[in-house]
Amino acid sequence: MWRAFSSPLPSHPDPVLARRVIPCLDVHDGQVTRGVQFGRAEAGGLRNVGDPVALAMRYNEQGADEMVFFDITASAHGRTTMVDVIERTADCCFMPLTVGGGIRTVEDMGVMLRAGADKVSINSSALASPELVRSGAEKYGSQCIVVSIDARRTAPGRWEVFARGGREATGREAIAWAREAVALGAGELVLNSIDADGTRSGFDLEITRAVSEAVGVPVVASGGAGTLQHMAEVLLAGRADAVLAASIFHFGDFSVGQVKDHLAGQGIPVRRLNGGCEAR
Repeated sequence: MWRAFSSPLPSHPDPVLARRVIPCLDVHDGQVTRGVQFGRAEAGGLRNVGDPVALAMRYNEQGADEMVFFDITASAHGRTTMVDVIERTADCCFMPLTVGGGIRTVEDMGVMLRAGADKVSINSSALASPELVRSGAEKYGSQCIVVSIDARRTAPGRWEVFARGGREATGREAIAWAREAVALGAGELVLNSIDADGTRSGFDLEITRAVSEAVGVPVVASGGAGTLQHMAEVLLAGRADAVLAASIFHFGDFSVGQVKDHLAGQGIPVRRLNGGCEAR
């Protein structure tokens, strides 16, 4: 079942478009896990959170605009498990679904889209073979292709792109790679700050704004959400089109509805459960 939307993506930025709130589920062997700074052992490792379909249903009921699944198992068994997760989630949830992790070919993209995903997210595979971005966009449309960028600050005003879950330096400069990915056909970027990931200390506003202003597609900010104001800041000062978070939702700090209430109170347009758009 391929539910992908065919409408073109909006150019960035557009102040009247509703900003999206997106929970993220890292799936390992069929269970949702959460770590600090990409789950490195020295930073605290991985922590089991729960069943991905049950969590997806919870966030769907709370009014999440989208759901992102990342398969961090990276095995044949994990791929089969993820297909099952996407199929079951698509059967019971109506929000768009994005899936990433281990997608290395156009055929892999097709498997996930047929399972019920609306978009596929690629990261290390796009760095290893940038033409994969173009091939996927040509076959399925740019609206289906998301390039996820894991970036670490290496000097003032400079961020390097890392591959393989933040473990492998690539030598690529993050803003330049963002531009290249969009030129190849990516319809959306997810920008992950390795430095801020899982710390709950706030997003890296500087790189988010720099990337958002450098490209003409939506940018989803990821890494560092700890408070409601962090989310408002990255949408306003960081000029992101959407905000992605994991820990604050999984561990019950805030609901999606509470985030949207706060954003609306800051004058940021958000979609409500009834399909309306409100900023008060």
